[in-house]
Amino acid sequence: MAVKPIFIFAVARTGSTLVQRVVAAHDGLATTSEPWLLLPHAYTFRRSGVLAEYPHATMVEAIEDFCDELPGGADDYRQEVHDSILRLYEKAAGDGATHFLDKSPYSGVAEEVMSIFPEGKFIFLWRNPLSIVASNMATWDSKWKPSMFRQQLYVGLPRLAAACEHHADHVHSVRFEDLVRGEERHWRELMDYLEIEFDPSALERFSAVTLNGRMGDPIGVKQYSALNSDPVDKWRKAFANPLRKEWCRRYLRFLNEDRLATMGYDGGQILAELELQPTSMENLMPDLGRLLKDVATEPVRVRTRTAWIGGPNVIRELLRA
Repeated sequence: MAVKPIFIFAVARTGSTLVQRVVAAHDGLATTSEPWLLLPHAYTFRRSGVLAEYPHATMVEAIEDFCDELPGGADDYRQEVHDSILRLYEKAAGDGATHFLDKSPYSGVAEEVMSIFPEGKFIFLWRNPLSIVASNMATWDSKWKPSMFRQQLYVGLPRLAAACEHHADHVHSVRFEDLVRGEERHWRELMDYLEIEFDPSALERFSAVTLNGRMGDPIGVKQYSALNSDPVDKWRKAFANPLRKEWCRRYLRFLNEDRLATMGYDGGQILAELELQPTSMENLMPDLGRLLKDVATEPVRVRTRTAWIGGPNVIRELLRA
């Protein structure tokens, strides 16, 4: 019997590795750190978003022409990708597994992944966007700069919100803040959606789950061996100086209330919590230095990487009056 595919859609530093380990602690679940198997296939029909030695947009036209010769067109292509990837999942899962969980950086191509695996189960995992930025900063020596992880913040997150809203009737949307507190209700709802019997002991046994592979989040695996709410409020201290606060205000406006509501957040509440944080001049001068450096290099970055980024000019967004 073929394994049933499960996908976690999230941007980096959202807590997806923690969720992956808890789900994988249930009987019959198999997973690896991050296989990335579907990335090249999911981008097959996207004309932008890929850096390659070959002309990717021209390749898309060539494959489209080839698919025109197939009896079922592009659907035949997707079906072949589906079947081959599913066989790989089964081989990686091993004997006795009923499900394979793929947690890979598919935020930019969630729609495409869902079209390849219409029978899949899809977990959309959200986290307070300012908490995501703060976690990224903590991972990289607490340094902040406007262009940090721009593809995920300005492209991946909006695309995830759009895909979640579009397919709201057959996906499961859940906030990291609700899961990390360890309340069984939220985990039970998640496992019910996956059609897997919830095992309360998985909320403790997940620390023994081993994720083989070089991808993923080795830092989080070491830090979080038990569920706790400590990470929920850490973001506030990261945005004390006025420059960081202004960036946060503009980023929340970029996401807008509708996207934030899809993610399960009240933008006004997040903004109010930001404004309550006492203003500090700490790190202001180093932040200004990195801002100026980004301003100087932004034109070069836009010219050389626009096809990959596919998103707005972050510095322009920050400086625009």
